Amino acid sequence: MDNKPEWWTTVPAPKAKCPGISADELMKMFDDMDIKPAPRQFLLVDVRRNDWEGGTIITSLNLPAQSFYQSRKTLLDLCDRASIKQVIFYCGSSSGRGPRCAGWLQDYIDDISKIGRKTDLKVLVLEGGIKKWVKDFKGSMIEGFEEKYWQQFK
Repeated sequence: MDNKPEWWTTVPAPKAKCPGISADELMKMFDDMDIKPAPRQFLLVDVRRNDWEGGTIITSLNLPAQSFYQSRKTLLDLCDRASIKQVIFYCGSSSGRGPRCAGWLQDYIDDISKIGRKTDLKVLVLEGGIKKWVKDFKGSMIEGFEEKYWQQFK
């Protein structure tokens, strides 16, 4: 038996609890993006790693949770430079990895604000994760959608 500790125990536990955003709210943001000519102001971050099957919500960036803690500063810098106003994390059900990564980013934002660095970035978690997205919208807005994969969750 492998007594290796869980990956998340090797880094500090997140202190922040980030608010959720519903699948319907996110879909509206996609709809608004199609209507308005302004640059997109939100970034989706899919933090799944080896379960990154069946597709991902379009425009998502895949940053596996297992290596995210070390990347949070870089993600914040990129979001600020690109004028991203919201970063939305998700995993399978957004009950573990998604909220954990969101919390780590928010903790970092809170820490740097104490030394005077300000950001307008809002950190959110997609409620129900990609499983709820697929349930609500079927294969809509899923890049690489594999219907057969999602049948196991019905």
